[in-house]
Amino acid sequence: MKTVRLLPGKERSLWKRHPWVFAASVGKGGGDSGETVRVEAADGRFFAWAAYSARSQIRLRAWSFDEAERIDNAFFARRVAEAVARREPLAIDSDGVRLIHGEADGLPGLIVDRYADTLVAQFLSAGSDRWKAAIADALLEATGCARLYERSDSGVRKLEGLAAVTGWLRGDGPTEVTIREHAWRLTLDVATGHKTGFYLDQRDNRARFAQWVRQFGARRVLNCYCYTGGFSVAALAGGAAEVVSVDSSAPALERAAAHVALNGFDAARASFVDADVNAFLRTQLDAGASFDAIVLDPPKFAPSAAHAERAARAYKDINRLALKLLAPGGLLLTFSCSGGVGAELFHKIVAGAGIDAGVDAALLARLEAASDHPTTLWFPEGEYLKGLALIKR
Repeated sequence: MKTVRLLPGKERSLWKRHPWVFAASVGKGGGDSGETVRVEAADGRFFAWAAYSARSQIRLRAWSFDEAERIDNAFFARRVAEAVARREPLAIDSDGVRLIHGEADGLPGLIVDRYADTLVAQFLSAGSDRWKAAIADALLEATGCARLYERSDSGVRKLEGLAAVTGWLRGDGPTEVTIREHAWRLTLDVATGHKTGFYLDQRDNRARFAQWVRQFGARRVLNCYCYTGGFSVAALAGGAAEVVSVDSSAPALERAAAHVALNGFDAARASFVDADVNAFLRTQLDAGASFDAIVLDPPKFAPSAAHAERAARAYKDINRLALKLLAPGGLLLTFSCSGGVGAELFHKIVAGAGIDAGVDAALLARLEAASDHPTTLWFPEGEYLKGLALIKR
């Protein structure tokens, strides 16, 4: 087994059981791409077994902090089975479930979602990619599924020196899948949809939005960055009389309209606008429009903390416009999925937007990803999705 020894004083993260070691902390040693290495302190004490990546700034991703553990096929079979078992008590009201959430499940760089009878996996690190075959076998064994599609096409693979890979890893067949979420049916294409095909992390927030639309009597709803219309379906289920869905992707809007029909809602209650959200909000404000509820669920504006300042301006602008468009007593759900913008900073950004808009709002709830997308004590970076539910005063 190859050994990597850390520089003196660079062991703090591993003492805290954080799974990442950055390149600047490595003193000597290395390995092949994705190879498991022994990680030691400067004085030779054992810290972890980790996957080595010569190309990434995250040079080491820890598999285990147990010196007696062996990183082999049996290890991955155990970790996968444990991750699947953790979801069973959650009583998730859907057959679309996040089964493996990377570092939070002890499998750095691995994302696996289940859509009905189809599994979709993203191998985002050199370590998970090296063990792809063993992980694939373990997934089929743990779930009883026969189909596994690979969506390793995220840009983060480039940072690991890995090329994009997509296609069937196990089984084959159509890539179009229908899932049940709460009382609704939603469709996706695992080959072309965002991420692994769909945004499962917003499942619980969609259910809460439907409840709040009904509770607060929201009649006119605006869903910005609507993608395939999950929040639009939720608004209609909550009794909204009119739902306007905005996105810059025509194919996504087509699927959103299909979801309205699939769930039996009157098409006259829903309209779909292919537009830039920021420009659309300004146009609506100039026209004197108002809405009883607004959802802002934009794409990632800040992939890292280095982009936070620029992202803050973008978040502030859309929230300022939305707060001005919101009717008194109206409901705003606003989100950030940017890892570089923490929950406290996001709250400050939205507060600043309210000051600029001359609008105060009461905090109804803080929102986060669904429970099958866990954040752990040892890996707080897993808390990427944060949101606020606000009532305009």
